[in-house]
Amino acid sequence: MDSLRIGIACYPSLGGSGVVATELAAGLAERGHAVHLFTFSTPHREAAGVSIHLVNVFAYPLLQFPPYDLALASKIVDTVQRIGGLDILHVHYAVPHAISAFLAKQMLGPKAFRTVTTLHGTDISIVGSDPAYATVTRFGIDQSDGVTAVSDSLRAQTQRLFGVRREIVTLPNFVDLKVFQPVADRADPRPTLVHASNFRPVKRAIDVVKIFAQVHRAIPDARLVLLGEGPEKDPAMALARELGVHQSVEDRGAVQIPSNVLAQADLLLLPSETESFGLVALEAMACGVPVLASRVGGLPEVIADGVCGRLFEVGDVNAFAMAAIDLLQDPVRRRAMGAAGRARAESEFSKERVVERYVDYYRKVIARQDAAVQP
Repeated sequence: MDSLRIGIACYPSLGGSGVVATELAAGLAERGHAVHLFTFSTPHREAAGVSIHLVNVFAYPLLQFPPYDLALASKIVDTVQRIGGLDILHVHYAVPHAISAFLAKQMLGPKAFRTVTTLHGTDISIVGSDPAYATVTRFGIDQSDGVTAVSDSLRAQTQRLFGVRREIVTLPNFVDLKVFQPVADRADPRPTLVHASNFRPVKRAIDVVKIFAQVHRAIPDARLVLLGEGPEKDPAMALARELGVHQSVEDRGAVQIPSNVLAQADLLLLPSETESFGLVALEAMACGVPVLASRVGGLPEVIADGVCGRLFEVGDVNAFAMAAIDLLQDPVRRRAMGAAGRARAESEFSKERVVERYVDYYRKVIARQDAAVQP
């Protein structure tokens, strides 16, 4: 079929929305589509074959906060006029990207492009539900030609919080199975647990350290590897010193592509208070690593409980720790869970599979809107 001209707007973060948007852009370019990525800095993940348009926001003395949403809308308009048009503008994160898309479309005319908004989680649960942004978030969703969510849980939450009655299609996050894959050899034979996050309070890094402390008492040569940066990193490390396990905790900081670290792990700990999807859980599964996670949000849609990992109630440190100890002491069961996770990643969440679903959805949105404007 004919290739599409696709614009993608995202935050260039190491978190799920930035990673998925950049990987999607690269996957679309690999399939011959012309892809333009709008963001305020170079993405952390490589996007070969993608035209990157950096949004520059200039300070103005009258404005306390730089108007990124307006600068993004202007960049979209300027780019569309220069390249001769887009078929689809796909924005990741409702606030402010869906509003910037609406403004750009108003400036260019209603037939300039079709808009698709993907909801990733905190744009709904934290930002969008704030009274200061709730109305504009609902407006951005309603004005989009198509809306997707990364999990059924997030789709239902959006409909509940905002009273949205329009169609929201679940298109899950995905993983590059060539990058995230099991390894035959381990560089460090010690039992290894990994936690990767942005270390916001919702990720419950303090629980991670408490879990590891119990594991360390039962398995003294176990180690914990921390990936990422954020406000709870220092308190977590302080607790590790207080509990006497800091020498077995390795802080790797922010890692652009965590595949090498995940593939060297025995278990991933993800005791989050909420997760709309949990991309790092999927990445660990693709590496053949079982995941111990909270039974919240979209995680049960990713992790088959008892098959490729275990799910527990938020804050149940003892249950997390006992499961980790059991799996570390039972390598046969742990490897079976890891293999099941890899198989699930291949069958349900491969990059090739989900990118094609996005292309199909783009074409459906275009056809539906074209039909709607026919006389």
